[in-house]
Order: sequence, then structure tokens, then C-alpha cells
Amino acid sequence: MAYQHFEEYNLKVTEDVKERYKRIIEDLGEDVSREGLLKTPERASKAMQFLTQGYSQDAAEILKSAMFKESYNEMVIVKDIEVYSLCEHHILPFFGKAHIAYIPNGQIVGLSKLPRIVDVFARRLQVQERLTEQILDCINDTLQPQGVAVVIEASHMCMMMRGVQKQNSVTTTSGFRGQFEKIETRNEFLKLISNKFS
Repeated sequence: MAYQHFEEYNLKVTEDVKERYKRIIEDLGEDVSREGLLKTPERASKAMQFLTQGYSQDAAEILKSAMFKESYNEMVIVKDIEVYSLCEHHILPFFGKAHIAYIPNGQIVGLSKLPRIVDVFARRLQVQERLTEQILDCINDTLQPQGVAVVIEASHMCMMMRGVQKQNSVTTTSGFRGQFEKIETRNEFLKLISNKFS
């Protein structure tokens, strides 16, 4: 085969976390020897490692690997980037869309790198506010554009499944640097990502 995709897990971490999940499931009153749960602790261990892989990744290096000199100096927008993360307060998922824009200052970045850095920061235990700021600062500090903007819209399972149990609530966070701190540039960006922001 010309292409193979596989996942690799740290065996020691997998075993340690698996044993902890096994104890948690038992403490909750379930029978871990039941057929449907036999492999659940190992699956949960691998899932958690996958969902927190951002701790071992360097978002700035990802951007630096695909930066190119270019004279283009108008707004570049990548919108509707899927976001999946884990709320650090309850370790429940939150998910939604990220919208990123930047105005180049002599350099552009490969478009696929913007969703990749979203994943790097999202695949950690997070709060949406910090996630927004980390993406914003990484692009601003690494690419050094004329300006950068990030908006994230997300639904939080900690609000939907438990607590206030509000099924249709959406949380929006935003951050702006450089040229996007000017109201006309910011408004252009917000209008382009969605009419509801106009």
C-alpha cells in the first residue's frame, strides 16, 4: 500500500490510564468483566490520549513549517473550522466552529496549518476563552501579520447534559490583534464569516 494511517500510543501510559478507568467504572457500580465493558478501559485510555495529544505538539513549529514570502496584503479568512475539545472543569466535550483571519505582512502560511493549530490547542483540557487566546497569540507571534482575528462558537456538554441543561445555548468568544482592532476591519471580518454578525 502506498499510504497507511495508524495511531501509536505510549504503552506505559495506556496501561496506567486503563487501570485507572477500570477502577472508576467499578467505583461507579459497573461490572468491568461484563462483555460490553471488557475493552472499555483500554479504549477510554487511548481515546483520552488522542483527545489530549496537543500537549506534545508545538503549534508555532507547525506554522513555521509552511511560511512563505508573499506580497499579498489583504485579508485571508479560513472559517467554519471544526473544533472538538474537552472542558477542563468536567472533562466533558465542547464543540463548534472556529473562524480565523489574518492580514499578511510579507509572509503567508499554508492554509491547512490554521486548522492544524486549532487542533493542537483544542486537544488539551481547555476553556473556550483560553483556546481563543492561544490560537490568536500563536498566529500573531509566529507569523507577525498586520493583524489577526479569531472567533469561536461552541456548544458545551457541561451545560447541555448536566447543570443548567440548556440544549440550544452557544458560547461565542473572540480576539483581535493589530489591524483587526480597528472597527472597520473587524466589522468586515465579522460580516464575511456570518451575516448574523453584521
